[in-house]
Order: sequence, then C-alpha cells, then structure tokens
Amino acid sequence: MKGAFASYHPIINFTFFCAVIISSMFFLHPVFLCISLISSFVYSVYLNGKKALKFNLLFMLPAMLMIMLVNPAFNHSGVTILTYFRGNPITLESIIYGVVNGLMFASVILWFSCYNVIMTSDKFIYLFGRIIPALSLIFSMVLRFVPKFKAQIKVISNAQKCVGRDVSNGTYLERARYGIKILSIMITWALENSIETADSMRSRGYGLKGRTSFSTFRFDARDKGVFGIMIICILIILAGAFTGQNSIQYFPSVKVGELTGFSILVYISYLLLSFTPMLLDLKEEVKWRHLQSKI
Repeated sequence: MKGAFASYHPIINFTFFCAVIISSMFFLHPVFLCISLISSFVYSVYLNGKKALKFNLLFMLPAMLMIMLVNPAFNHSGVTILTYFRGNPITLESIIYGVVNGLMFASVILWFSCYNVIMTSDKFIYLFGRIIPALSLIFSMVLRFVPKFKAQIKVISNAQKCVGRDVSNGTYLERARYGIKILSIMITWALENSIETADSMRSRGYGLKGRTSFSTFRFDARDKGVFGIMIICILIILAGAFTGQNSIQYFPSVKVGELTGFSILVYISYLLLSFTPMLLDLKEEVKWRHLQSKI
C-alpha cells in the first residue's frame, strides 16, 4: 500500500524525504525528534502494515534502547552527576543525550523505510537520469538490491529444499555446506543480474547526450499547491534554524531556549511537514468514501 502521496510528482516525494531526514539528523531538539519519530512510525505502519509494526517493535525499539543505555556508559560529560559506574560518573546530561540519539536513530531509519516504498527507482532516475546518469543508475540499483536479494534468496532456498539441500537438513557440517552453496548461487545471480542491467541500459542509449525518455510524471496544479505549502514550511524551519529555535544545549548542562510565538510557528510548520503524506492520504480516503456514498 503506497497511498495518495506516492502519486504526486517525484520532486515532491524527494523534497519531502530530504527535508524530514536531514531535519531528523541535525535538529536534536526534543520537540523536533518527537514529531519526527511519531510521524515516521505512523507512516511506516500505514505503508507496510503489520510487517512494519513487527520490525519497529522487534528491531527498532531494542536498538533505540541500546543506544540510550550505551551513551551514558561512554559519555561522561555533564555537571549533574547521578552515580558512578566503575569509577566513571554517570551524568543526567549524558542520559538525556543518549535518549536524544536513540530517538534520532529510530526516526532516520523509519523515514528511510518509508523512502524505499515511495521513491521507486523509476522516480529517482527521472529526477537525476539527465544530471548524473551513471550515479543515479547505480544508486537506484543499490536501493532495490536488498528487497530483490531477499526475494531471490527465498526462491533459491526453496529450490534447494526440494532436493534436500537446505540449511534445515542434515548435520551441522552439511547445513553449513548447503548455506555456503546457497550464498554462492546468490552471489552469482547478483553479478549476472548487474551485468544484464548494465547491458540493457547501454543498449537503450542510457546516458547518451540528447537521448529522450518517456515519462508519465506531470507537474500539475495539485502538485504545485502541495509543493508550495512544503516550501513555505521548509523556509520557516530554516528560519528557525538560523535563529536557534531548532537547537538545544546538552553540555555541560541542559539549556532550552525560551518558548516564543515564532518557535511555536516553527514547531507547527515541522509538524505539518512531517504529517504531509498522512494528511494527503486521509484527504483522498475521505474523498473516496464520500464519492462511494453517492453511488
């Protein structure tokens, strides 16, 4: 399930993900991180369903907690000492900074998981195929490599299982040998697939000067409206960054800037930007249900 946001112009999709990912990485303000984590979590579950919920709970949550716990053990900066661990101080500031880093890590990973669903390889090549043809092709191949690798390794494993050579059969030594055999087949397939892709793109004249290409993407009035709102939100967020509204001091002590009318405007802008895909999808869902009710 991709929703309505995926149907918008690729420049809107790419601009959105660049804005939220960069903001999640560099704006370590608790308000920004909480908005980013909640919006990315909701959108990832909306796009991938139960699979995303399972991934978030079984992988993202433990990874986030590990970062929160590891940081105070190695980072001893801060003036508020809570206790000592093997002679090293555990400070309140280091614990808070560990929580912030955990939130940042989870937000960025979740946004990238959404990016992989929305920004398909054809969209990326459409945006950068004429500017950096070789690099855009490599990047699109890298992004689609992992899902294709996972799907193909299942096919190979099932084929080997039919002849009794799967990693679930035989002794430990035989299982290891079967696993190496499956990995060898997988690597051979990946290399052959990359060569076939390169030959296919070369035969189509990809990257040649003056080459034209067909595209179904059109920047219409709907895209202009959404893109204009996104640009306004991004400009407000950048203005907040230049005026120090998006940052917070963690060391040697935690210092938060005063809450002003402009800072509230910056937070609302980031909230609107982060939930843009969900708002657009909900709008289309309401519109579709309204049309169905009239039938």
